[in-house]
Formats: sequence, structure tokens, C-alpha cells
Amino acid sequence: GILPKHVLPHDSYLINLGHPEVEKLEKSRDAFIDELERCSILGLDKLNFHPGSHLVKIPKKDPQYDDKLMEAELHCLDVIAESMNRAINATKDSDVKLVIENTAGQGSNLGYKFEHLGYIIDKIENKSRVGVCLDTCHTFAAGYDLRTREAYDETMETFDRIVGSQYLMGMHLNDSKPKLGSRVDRHHSLGQGEIGWDAFKFIMNDSRMDDIPLVLETIDGSIWAEEIRALYALVEN
Repeated sequence: GILPKHVLPHDSYLINLGHPEVEKLEKSRDAFIDELERCSILGLDKLNFHPGSHLVKIPKKDPQYDDKLMEAELHCLDVIAESMNRAINATKDSDVKLVIENTAGQGSNLGYKFEHLGYIIDKIENKSRVGVCLDTCHTFAAGYDLRTREAYDETMETFDRIVGSQYLMGMHLNDSKPKLGSRVDRHHSLGQGEIGWDAFKFIMNDSRMDDIPLVLETIDGSIWAEEIRALYALVEN
């Protein structure tokens, strides 16, 4: 059977813990706390979520584009961290971990750089209640290569250095329709996209993945069972 520790529920996609508008931010914070409480009632110890979006529209032709973008991102990351601290403080009797999912960086979504994840975690007061879920499609779309042994090792070493492998609490396994560094979030069936099978072989034989949820999020439900069997077949004794 499946143990509760191997279940990784996802919060509502409408929640934005970095929302720039006060009223919508407060609604997101309340909804997020509700999700954490629901996990606790169900006996689940993790909640996966996308960190948030700054929603600031800066014209590319603006001569101060880079500075304004950095300012918007840093402010949003601070708001996300504050939202998480509030949620943890509001659920002090709970041990449900807040598992940040890395993103592809589409639009104004943050969390596509490992530095974003590290920055947020650094500002969390109770780090025992925080973790990270790496989505293979998002990782690849954000510019971190996984396709060769050398590339995979470099990406995971970079994650360990900037974020810390001790925070890795789950993975979403997907191939990617767009190319490396596209910043576009389009999942594909395993082996049918730009990532290819080798990356999943590296993952299935990585001891860091031994006891964490590996969630298939590919696009064709009719072949999920086949994909799961193929993943298990990649495991080397």
C-alpha cells in the first residue's frame, strides 16, 4: 500500500502567496492555511505549492527593466516567505511541511531559480517545516540540464549547494515539450519530449529519491501505468 509520507498533495492553483494586492494576498494566505489544516486532518505530512507570482508588468524596452524586475522579484520573494512564516505560526500544532515546487519561470512566476528557493528558505523561521519538490519539466525549462550524467550531477550539485539536498521532499516526473531554458511550462509523456529517458534513469537510481514521493504528471493518462512500469524497469540492482 501507499504510506501517507509518500503522498504529496498540491494546493489550489488560485493561491498566490506573493500577490501584490493586499486583499487577494490575505485571501491566498487564508486559503493556504486551510489547505495545511486539511492535510493535517487527513493525516498527510506534506503540502506541495507553487511559491507565487509578482504580476508586475515591466515593458522590455524600459531602460531600467533589469533593475525593476530584480526589485519586483525580491519584494515578491519576501512576501512569499512572510506568507509561509504566517502559515507555520497559524498551524503550530501541525507537523505538515510546506513543500515549495520549483517553477518553469513562465510569466512572473518565481521559484525557477534555485537561488529563489534558497532565498525563501533562508527567511523561514522554522525550517523543520519546509521542503522542496523538483519538477523535471520545470527544472529543464528553467535552464537546468538533466539529459546526461554530467549535466544531471551538475544540476543536483548546484541544488545541494544553493538550497540543500536535505530539503528535497518530492519530485514531479515529466518530460518537456519546449527546449532547455525555454521558461515555458508544457509537460510531455516520458521519453517523448526534449529531456528523454536517460534523466529518469539517473533519478530512479539516485539514493536521494529512495523514500520520497515521485509523482507522475505527464499528459496522457492512458499510458500512466505503462510509464510507471518503465520507470521501475530503470532501477538497477
